[in-house]
Amino acid sequence: MKEKWKTLLLSSIIICLCIALLRYPQHSFEAAVRGLHMWWDVVFPSLLPFFIVSEILIGFGVVHFLGVLLEPFMRPLFKVPGIGGFVWAMGMASGYPAGAKLTARLRQQQQLSAIEAERLVSFTNSSNPLFIFGAISVGFFHNPNIGIILALSHYLGNICVGLMMRFYGKDESNAVQKQTKSLLRQAFRAMHETRLKHSQAIGKLLGDAVRSSIQTLLMIGGFIILFSVLNKLLYITNITKWLADIVQYALAFFHLPSELSVPFIAGLFEITLGSQMASEATNATLLQKVIVTSFILAFGGFSVQAQVASILAEAHIRFQPFFIARIFHGFFAAFFAFILWKPLYVQPLESAETLPVWLPEATIRWPILYIHWIEQYGFFVTAIACFLYVFSAFRREKPPV
Repeated sequence: MKEKWKTLLLSSIIICLCIALLRYPQHSFEAAVRGLHMWWDVVFPSLLPFFIVSEILIGFGVVHFLGVLLEPFMRPLFKVPGIGGFVWAMGMASGYPAGAKLTARLRQQQQLSAIEAERLVSFTNSSNPLFIFGAISVGFFHNPNIGIILALSHYLGNICVGLMMRFYGKDESNAVQKQTKSLLRQAFRAMHETRLKHSQAIGKLLGDAVRSSIQTLLMIGGFIILFSVLNKLLYITNITKWLADIVQYALAFFHLPSELSVPFIAGLFEITLGSQMASEATNATLLQKVIVTSFILAFGGFSVQAQVASILAEAHIRFQPFFIARIFHGFFAAFFAFILWKPLYVQPLESAETLPVWLPEATIRWPILYIHWIEQYGFFVTAIACFLYVFSAFRREKPPV
């Protein structure tokens, strides 16, 4: 009976979505173009290099080299293998959903157990510093000092999630073994054995890395466009405002104004739009805007979560622990934003009108310059990559003469 109700609910939602698309075709088209523009000009060119490099590092065994070195650190803290440190670093550098892709890749290679994969993916998916500093702090808030608070609260919240998830699931028997030889020597041996085990020509390895990365990015692009349209339709049909009327009571409990309820709901679906609306909210202090934005960035939005769910399903990793971890991450990040506000923003501004001494101007400028470069030349990077992908796929499908 429960499955019947689930079928009825899902089919009703799809029918309502189709009706809304037919009722508001112009708005749907504009939202789809906005999502496509974001994916084509920014997301694809910024994520593609990280995905390709990650695949190559896995193929050459460098990940196993780092795994042995990081095992004494990752296992006691987070109860995941040392290779989780590589996933954590790449997920932090490249942003959503790189952590999920790498976790699924290692799970498919049997380098992680199911529980370890669920622990690892819960704290290795995060927004990258370029997006936090360039798009959010400078692009939306027009205040580079906000970036350090958002970044610290975001990554400290991820660490708290990782420490919390170490208690998730049953302990397994693959505890850290005592090192009988040099750790560096063992790491090199693991890398060498992995390279020999998966020995293949460099050209083939590079080609497979490019194809796998582009396939994942095409899937990500579809989700970005879909949720861009869905978010717009929810706003036009006043469903967003209706949900905001309910959420404002929860915000009042945390002494946040009701004006932030609509940006909060929008951010639950898509982080970029929600963050922009939060930065433009009236009758809200800057601290209150930062707290809500910090929660939105940590939660990730249903658009990102749908991307992660699709990636995890291919490796048979459960999505539910990841979703629960995102909720905790949101509260952790919002809490840290509140705690760090006075020591990192108010006090430095009271003591000097310039940037704090611990935040050099170059630290702020290079993410902004990189974002501008991506926005200017990302179109060409995406076009060339897609052309090479289509050409490669055509060559593989073409029957031999």
